[in-house]
Amino acid sequence: MTMPVQKPIKITETVLRDAHQSLIATRMPTELMLPIVDKMDKVGYHSVECWGGATFDACLRFLKEDPWDRLRKLRDGFKNTKLQMLFRGQNILGYRHYADDVVEYFVQKSIANGIDIIRIFDCLNDLRNLECAVKACNKEKGHAQVALSYTLGDAYTLDYWTNIAKEIEDMGADSICIKDMAGLLLPYKATELIGAMKGATKLPIQLHTHYTSGVASMTYLKAVEAGVDVIDCAMSPFALGTSQPATEVMVETFRGTPYDTGYDQNLLAEIADYFRPYREECLKSGLMDPKVLGVNIKTLMYQVPGGMLSNMVSQLKEQNASDKYDDVLKEIPKVRKDFGEPPLVTPSSQIVGTQAVFNVLMGERYKMATDQTKDLLSGKYGRTVKPFNPEVQKKVIGDREVITCRPADLIPNELEKIESEMKQWKQQDEDILTYALFPQVATDFFKYRLAQQEKVDLKQADTKNAAYPV
Repeated sequence: MTMPVQKPIKITETVLRDAHQSLIATRMPTELMLPIVDKMDKVGYHSVECWGGATFDACLRFLKEDPWDRLRKLRDGFKNTKLQMLFRGQNILGYRHYADDVVEYFVQKSIANGIDIIRIFDCLNDLRNLECAVKACNKEKGHAQVALSYTLGDAYTLDYWTNIAKEIEDMGADSICIKDMAGLLLPYKATELIGAMKGATKLPIQLHTHYTSGVASMTYLKAVEAGVDVIDCAMSPFALGTSQPATEVMVETFRGTPYDTGYDQNLLAEIADYFRPYREECLKSGLMDPKVLGVNIKTLMYQVPGGMLSNMVSQLKEQNASDKYDDVLKEIPKVRKDFGEPPLVTPSSQIVGTQAVFNVLMGERYKMATDQTKDLLSGKYGRTVKPFNPEVQKKVIGDREVITCRPADLIPNELEKIESEMKQWKQQDEDILTYALFPQVATDFFKYRLAQQEKVDLKQADTKNAAYPV
């Protein structure tokens, strides 16, 4: 009997980004991360995801921290491990499309400050919205990973996934990630999907999923057997629920098999012990809601990501219409079909969800449409896999002209204008980008930063490392 070839599975650790974004609304402060970095650096992870996504906004808005400063401190601590971030294509980390010069500068500064791998995705899987970021990442000698938002629907056949994988390879990406934000990928479907994509491309394939629907660990097992190269996991105190499967469980699952990670469980146990008291604190303070820790099978029935469900529940509560919950759930797939069957991930999930709520509350479909719905149906977000429902499009945008080019082609360069608007606050080049993404939040943060600095003796201040002893 021949022994299977050794192929240790690699793991990206998400505890410093997606795990706390999913379970405690991205509220983990940098000072809590730094003491454990040294131990995490010894594990041998493929990478540690620690930046991007909602961390940038949350740092400024809620934690009064400079996200660039967080990145530099983590980079100083992680001597042997690659650092990874999540990047929303032409949206960067904001909520609109930015001009190419802003995207290029953001990529350049992310890599200069310590990012090795940039995972780039678009909510419509419109590859035109990723081109600029991928090119910029290649130019800066970073690793450009293109993430495909995984979803279900008539259009999303195995051919769709294999064809798009080939296009990503031609685009110059270094690897592909299947980003299953709603936990929709079932175990045996993972076998099929990974097998097909492995046949279509030579690029390494990574799988990212959430435990929301309860199948994620089984899906990882089948994906690894099918040849996936890397999986995303979270340390156990911040795993499961709407987060990822637990790192230690996956390491133990593959021990003694051809997929053995070789990671040291004692070291992982020490890291878990470090995060556990913080988890308890988050549960006590209500920052971690026990609701996000359970299994939500409605995710599979309605293909709605966990974050979108909670958003919808609060919208209905505000309107005293909680009894309409089931009606809205049934309306979501219809709206999604009208909108060309986009994957449901930020920002398309919010657009579809909010429109479904309006349709139900108004008692007439599309009687009222949000600005985002109008933008989506005008082509401002890019191209959907299937065409929009023409009747709905007509009702919502009338005779407004529909964009068919890459949306960013219509945005003139904006860096100079942005810099001139905020130059009174600028203390480092990166501040321009912070302001570009969140002008109001950034201005509040810059004022706060100045007030803190005025309290300190600037002779002692280490401005190079942004350390201001009070």
